[in-house]
Amino acid sequence: MGEERRGYLYGLAAYVMWGFFPIYFKMLQPSPPLEILSHRVVWSVLFISLILTAMRNWRFLGRLLRDARLLGGVSLAAVLIGVNWATYIYGVNSDRVVETALGYFITPLVVVLLGVTVQRERLRVWQWIAVGIGALAVGVLTVDYGHLPYIALILAASFGSYSLVKKRLALPPAEGLFVESAVLAVPALVYLGWLNLNDKAEFGHNGAGHIALMVVSGVATAVPLLMFAAAANRVPMVGIGILQYVAPILQLACGVLIFHEPLPPARLAGFGLVWIALVIFTVDALTGARTRRTGARTRGTAADPAAATAEPATTLPPR
Repeated sequence: MGEERRGYLYGLAAYVMWGFFPIYFKMLQPSPPLEILSHRVVWSVLFISLILTAMRNWRFLGRLLRDARLLGGVSLAAVLIGVNWATYIYGVNSDRVVETALGYFITPLVVVLLGVTVQRERLRVWQWIAVGIGALAVGVLTVDYGHLPYIALILAASFGSYSLVKKRLALPPAEGLFVESAVLAVPALVYLGWLNLNDKAEFGHNGAGHIALMVVSGVATAVPLLMFAAAANRVPMVGIGILQYVAPILQLACGVLIFHEPLPPARLAGFGLVWIALVIFTVDALTGARTRRTGARTRGTAADPAAATAEPATTLPPR
């Protein structure tokens, strides 16, 4: 099996796991969202610690602690992913799985807007059209819900911002997840201690199955992220961009088909506009990638007739 095909399998596995997260988090009830989030953070730290110990890779902590800017960036990323996780768990356990799916559908459009406003990137015409249709979709859904779909918007804004911060930090996935979870672990442990002192904790009072599911939440958090990292190293970004729609499609299916959440015509129309925007966005990305490849081949041919078809040279380390 080729590396790219293996990468697609890793990526598909990661997004399928994320797609069925609503079922998993529903099973963690009657624990409230903040208790679930706190256990997810604590068990993630422990699980990633085992991985890093097995890899004998703790040297990154010294570099992190000596770099105040990097430490601040990781702390910001931790807050953003904490907000994202908390909002998602709240949405799932308040019977709004469909709205959480909407959040991850519109995340690519939010990332594009962040590229314009923060990175000072310039959008192509079709990208602006996709963003405009996405904004219209939010308007239609606001009328349908009677209020802004704030769960979807918080999910999209927090994850989009988190992606931007992570891109700038460029930390490896296991190390990044460990540090982010470790930052969140302090308030998580304080909150869990408060719950236990006041006899408000559900953990330990709902049978062995509930305890096991809460403990496994750390593994369920880390494994798809590590699989995604393995995919990102093997699959072109356009391929990753297409794979990312697998998770919200499955989440939407869970909400409608398993949890029987309503999807009235107006809401369906709003989702339809989002899908049109995503089709435009994806086609434009594919066209742009093809144009860049063609341009690269043309430049290579002009410089060297064999360069357009030659494989990249292997760089050998100095002796």
